[in-house]
Amino acid sequence: MSAQVGGSAPQTGAHAVIADAVDPARRPDVLFRVRRDEGHQISAWWMIGAFVGVSAAVILLLSFVPGGA
Repeated sequence: MSAQVGGSAPQTGAHAVIADAVDPARRPDVLFRVRRDEGHQISAWWMIGAFVGVSAAVILLLSFVPGGA
């Protein structure tokens, strides 16, 4: 049961939440999340470079494993 006090519409908690909302991409505890423009895509070269870098690191680390050929 809810009784209205005065003549205004009832207030909900959503109004306070929206008013205090913080953009998740701008939170100080988020290090690498950046809001990009709509439709923005990263260059494919970043993914190619990441693949080459991770592959080189794995090969380098596996070269320290004894018993290899």
